[in-house]
Amino acid sequence: MNISKLILITLIILIINIIKIESVDQNQFRTCEDSHFCKRNMKGRTEQSSASDTTKIYKLLENTIQLVDGVITADIIEDGVPQDVLALELMAYQDNMLRFRIKEKNLLQGKKRYQVQDVLLPTIQIDRSIQWKSKPQNNQFTIEFGSNHNLATVNMNPFRVDVLVNGKVAVSANNRGYMHFEQMKEKPTLQLAPPKPPVEGEEQNNNEQNEEEKKFRESLEGLWEEKFHSHHDSKPNGPTSIGMDFKFVGSQFVYGIPEHASTMALKNTKGEHPYRLYNLDVFEYELDKTMALYGAVPLMLSHDTEKTVGVFWLNAAETYIDIEDSKTEQPSKDTHWISESGIMDVFILTGPSPKEFFVQYATLTGTTALPQMFSIAYHQSRWNYKSEEDVRQVDQAFDDNSIPYDVIWLDIEHTDGKRYFTWDRSNFPTPENMLAELDKKSRKLVTIVDPHIKKDSNYYIYSEASEKGYYVKNKDRNDFEGWCWPGTSSYLDFTNPVIRDWWSSQFAYDKYKGSAKNLYIWNDMNEPSVFGGPEVSMHKDNIHYGDYEHRDVHNLYGYYYHMATAQGLIQRNPDHNDRPFVLSRAFFAGTQRIGAIWTGDNAAKWDHLAISNPMLLSLGLAGITFSGADVGGFFGNPDAELVARWYQAAAFQPFFRGHAHLDARRREPWLFGEPYTTVIRQAIQARYSYLPLWYTAFYQNNQTGMPVLRPLWVEFPQESALFAVEDHVMVADSLLVKPVVQQGQTSTNVILPGGESQLWFEVDTLKKFQGGQTVEISTPLEKIPVFQRGGTIVPKKERVRRSSSQMREDPYTLVIALDKNQKASGQLYIDDEHSFNHHRSNEYLYKQLTFENGKLTYKDVPQSKGKYNFENTVEKVVILGLENKPSKIETSNKDTLSFEYDQSTQKLTIRKPLVSVNSDWTISLN
Repeated sequence: MNISKLILITLIILIINIIKIESVDQNQFRTCEDSHFCKRNMKGRTEQSSASDTTKIYKLLENTIQLVDGVITADIIEDGVPQDVLALELMAYQDNMLRFRIKEKNLLQGKKRYQVQDVLLPTIQIDRSIQWKSKPQNNQFTIEFGSNHNLATVNMNPFRVDVLVNGKVAVSANNRGYMHFEQMKEKPTLQLAPPKPPVEGEEQNNNEQNEEEKKFRESLEGLWEEKFHSHHDSKPNGPTSIGMDFKFVGSQFVYGIPEHASTMALKNTKGEHPYRLYNLDVFEYELDKTMALYGAVPLMLSHDTEKTVGVFWLNAAETYIDIEDSKTEQPSKDTHWISESGIMDVFILTGPSPKEFFVQYATLTGTTALPQMFSIAYHQSRWNYKSEEDVRQVDQAFDDNSIPYDVIWLDIEHTDGKRYFTWDRSNFPTPENMLAELDKKSRKLVTIVDPHIKKDSNYYIYSEASEKGYYVKNKDRNDFEGWCWPGTSSYLDFTNPVIRDWWSSQFAYDKYKGSAKNLYIWNDMNEPSVFGGPEVSMHKDNIHYGDYEHRDVHNLYGYYYHMATAQGLIQRNPDHNDRPFVLSRAFFAGTQRIGAIWTGDNAAKWDHLAISNPMLLSLGLAGITFSGADVGGFFGNPDAELVARWYQAAAFQPFFRGHAHLDARRREPWLFGEPYTTVIRQAIQARYSYLPLWYTAFYQNNQTGMPVLRPLWVEFPQESALFAVEDHVMVADSLLVKPVVQQGQTSTNVILPGGESQLWFEVDTLKKFQGGQTVEISTPLEKIPVFQRGGTIVPKKERVRRSSSQMREDPYTLVIALDKNQKASGQLYIDDEHSFNHHRSNEYLYKQLTFENGKLTYKDVPQSKGKYNFENTVEKVVILGLENKPSKIETSNKDTLSFEYDQSTQKLTIRKPLVSVNSDWTISLN
């Protein structure tokens, strides 16, 4: 081994060990104070709250205003700088949304600013019918837009946009005059006066000239070049930042802008570090911080008793958001958004109800791709299962311990030297056989495929991509090389659609040797992570497709990688008819259309368990509802109580995976002994029993954008006391869950919202509670408080199987929790659980369940187009809160049914009605 190679290996080992051993070093990551563009934007602010008090005034030129085919255009200039003209486009979109874009009108020749691609749905439509409500006069104009007759008033000097909902200002853009738009310029050069001719006998003094050069170089720092620690950013386009403030009028709470290990209701940041959006590989992140994590969704929403509204800032560059309470009599939130580059592209979503808001955002960026049933069941992972024999033993142990699971995962060690699409044949000699054995039990395997490509001319992926010129380029336009798990690596430019197509083709069965139809994929390290790079990532002056810098597209890199991988799983089958499952760590707005994400490298600590639901709620509010947190914590060794409580909580979270670090002790569910193994088994079995509810909720999200996991205020939007509650969650509209997240906790207080008219039923004791109160619930180790909402019908399957696929033909149980009027309703969605036939040929059932006047009715949901021949039945109906015992129960076919009624619990159980899920029916209580 030569000395240079030895040094390289030693350095890689050192970096990896630092990453493994140390928790997050915050000095490794930027804050606003470290980012010159952020400091420049902040510097222009004042303590005043109106635009007239700030240092920069932008004004709209009245004589340039036009309204043509539903789009208003006008020119904007900065006061005193008439030569720098900005172009405004303002338009309304379907579903009561307003959009405005601001960009340079006259770009320098050869220059361009990046506009985010492939995030908005191509189906969004401009409302071409908008008209003047009042034409431009007296320094403003107003348009009316949307079916809710919302108004947008534009103030011309200073420029400001006020959006009115129900006649009141809801969102005000540039209310404080923080708008800032750095237009592209030629890099300045220093023009020095010619030196004075030397005078004979005198020593020449160049100090004055040297001082001038020094001042000139200093003036370029942060504008035309920048340093962070040892890393230099050449910034060839100079300063290109943008910024604007948005006031959420009448709201005390704002949410969204994931991903942060912080509270669901975003905290004020004035005088501290603003929230940052910049996808990064953050090791063992600390809690209650505004620092950036793995993903970025630049969507913020506010909620109060009158409305839910939001701002979507469509920009993929590094972004900061500062939040503070308004200094006004009316409670409001002031926010300041700052991005390093790109154009200003803003959507204002007007709600006004939470459900309407989620429909609006779904109209823009899409809904969650309907997952396969197996993917919402339980996943077992660690870094790393060592061999085929290890996989076989773990798989068998689940069966031996009567614990269901669907998927086992393999981390980076399963490959040949971290060469993805390969196998370590000494430990995984026959992956085809391993997959076939799993398939006999209807189980799946997930393998990791990361975006860094090992530099090795004998590695077919590397050599082919190198030959085609598919790698991201450095500032000198050579292939960028960085360090990651394999050592020296190159990074494919996934912003290029041709390269995405090439990557997708690598998942073909004849290329990914040893893969099979029951193998799915995990995309990690796709922020992208570059060991030793600036902030453990890629240099901002790297070059991508279209000659854009990495700074312009950074937050899209993982999104495009995720997209290409998912497309590869679709294309590998001849009929393209198997829904992909790809888990990604990095994400952006629109990721929900591709697949699931998880919250990254959490720790085996109680506070990390506690923060998991606030983080997942924030993700769901921003459209990323298929998300989860590693059960037990990725780093460290949790004790048995923490693991048990974590399984209980995660069983009621959308993505459910146990995972652990390479150095963590083995922690499969049966290793903790009793009573913990039983508690974990019960938690996992509870998840499987509720799979019909979860699957129905995911379908509803696919249709409407409503989060699967919801904060209480989404279901009870008038109850202001709930607006910051983050330790309770709702699963769909039916189940209220309060996980136990403190060590040794034997009781907990549970908020039951809805007022006295709302009933709640504790699912294990069947005890009935009135809403509008907080109740203390005993929480011994085996108990997690779960309540079914009165007025809902929850579908379940109660037979324990090895995996979800083996439950497919099991009959259903319907749990009906009656409200105070002895009514309830719910839905049930059924399809083949794996293909696209539900979408391509309407092969599905979507049924409405209604209980009213003593009759349970089952029929198609209105507007459902589904037709699906699926022979299955309902084997049990449980009615909670039924005040009177019936004398007789019969079906619409006049079949008399047997039943049991418990007066003390007001529980009615109807056994074996055996009504078909494939046809309409009624069950009547006489």
